[in-house]
Amino acid sequence: MPYTKLNTNVEIADKPKILRQLSQLLAKETSKPESYVMVEIAHNPNMLFAGTSDPLAYFECKSIGLTEKQAKVLSASLCQLLNAELQIPTDRIYIEFSNAPAAFWGYNGSTFG
Repeated sequence: MPYTKLNTNVEIADKPKILRQLSQLLAKETSKPESYVMVEIAHNPNMLFAGTSDPLAYFECKSIGLTEKQAKVLSASLCQLLNAELQIPTDRIYIEFSNAPAAFWGYNGSTFG
C-alpha cells in the first residue's frame, strides 16, 4: 500500500534502477512488504521551482499508517537518493506525505480496512 510518484524535470537514463531503489527504500522506511509497494516516475520538462527550471523534483508519498517519524526519515532518504543518483539539490525537492486510512485504500476487490 505504500505509493510514491516522482515528478521531475530531469531526464532519467536508467529508470528501472531508480524505480527499484525507490521501491526498496519505501518498503524499508515504512516497514511494509515490498510486494505492496507501488512506484511511479513521471518526466515533465515543464516544471519550474523558485523561478528556475534547474533540476527539481516533486514526490507524492502515501501509505496506510504513515507516521510523522517515518515521513521525516523518508524525506531525508528520498532527498539523499535523488541527490546522489540524479544530482538534484535537496533544496529543490518537495515531498507531499499522506497517511491514508485503511478503509480508503482499495486492493484486490476490497480495502485494507
